[in-house]
Amino acid sequence: MKLKLWAAALAATLAFAGAAQAQQFFRIGTGGTAGTYYPVGGMIANAVSQPGKLVATAQATNGSLANVNGVASSAMEAGFSQSDVATWAYTGTGAFEGKPKVTDLRMIANLYPESIHVVVKKGSGIKSIADLKGKRVALDEPGSGTLINARMVLAAYGVKESDIKPEYIKPNQAGDKLKDGALDAFFFVGGSPAGAITELASSGTGIELLPLSGPQAEALRKSSPWFAVDTIAANTYKDVPAVQTLAVGAQMVTSAKIDAETIYQVTKAMYSEAAQKALQAGHAKGKFITKENAVQGVGIPFHPGAERFYKEVGLLK
Repeated sequence: MKLKLWAAALAATLAFAGAAQAQQFFRIGTGGTAGTYYPVGGMIANAVSQPGKLVATAQATNGSLANVNGVASSAMEAGFSQSDVATWAYTGTGAFEGKPKVTDLRMIANLYPESIHVVVKKGSGIKSIADLKGKRVALDEPGSGTLINARMVLAAYGVKESDIKPEYIKPNQAGDKLKDGALDAFFFVGGSPAGAITELASSGTGIELLPLSGPQAEALRKSSPWFAVDTIAANTYKDVPAVQTLAVGAQMVTSAKIDAETIYQVTKAMYSEAAQKALQAGHAKGKFITKENAVQGVGIPFHPGAERFYKEVGLLK
């Protein structure tokens, strides 16, 4: 009898261990809580989680650079990155010049366009990037794609970082300082509408967005072809007219070390009918997260698991 009980207990223990082992955790690095990566990452995590099999969670991070490094070091299974940062990491160029190439970086999906926002207070008299000289400008934190793009934009318009009074803070902190008169402008790269900017535009302070157009923007696009011409539509933010800007792709990346079946299931779940409905209803950028857009503007190799899905649905040969 004791032997039977012991055998039953052992079987139960092994079954429990097997169930625990079968459940995988899938951490997705996103961005600051006031941006677009975080809410979209949360929606994707919910969409791809399979109770008992896969538990996906969205983690707040410093953004693209931090996520690429986190994926490379196995601190997370996947992360969001701007298309330029992902390409630089894989090729050891741009922000990764002189650093080891992240050769294990793999693509899951291109998600949606991220617009470059340059936000100023309504009636500030700042009308162009050149007008930022001598002003207090927030460029976002080190480790963010926004900081890299802000430096590129300033340089394209002939403004050095030493020409401005830079601050390296997140957009929600920058919004508070702009409202209080302690800051003149801030950069944010992300899907529009962004929570921190929506709040600021509706708070009574009022905002304006600086255009990124003309020969300087064209020259930037020629030298960095992952930038696309983009328009932030009128009234995306309260009382702000349409403005032309530039955009980069928001992408979901992983490591070649993650097994193909896991990534296949995650990719497939993202484009299921239920997930697509939830993404479209949950955020303005959700409608861009389609399997057709997933294979656009990709500068690094697809993960074999993602590639298998896109081949099955006829998007890759």
